[in-house]
Amino acid sequence: MPIAFVLINAELGAENELLNQLKNMASIKYVYVLYGAYDLVVKVEAPDNETLKRTISNNIRQLKNVRSTLTMTVIE
Repeated sequence: MPIAFVLINAELGAENELLNQLKNMASIKYVYVLYGAYDLVVKVEAPDNETLKRTISNNIRQLKNVRSTLTMTVIE
């Protein structure tokens, strides 16, 4: 099962709104709000690489208050 961690920079003050939106997505397993260079970290698990790619590109990155992301794909 493909897994990725996505670090998210959010618009100022939008962290909790994004947290709630992300929690409702099917492939999202965990969402945490952070202090530091990034505002949220998301663990994504999908049945295949194509679904993982679509979840990140079409769902997470397209949310209104997402400024930028950094995706780390698990290899082992």
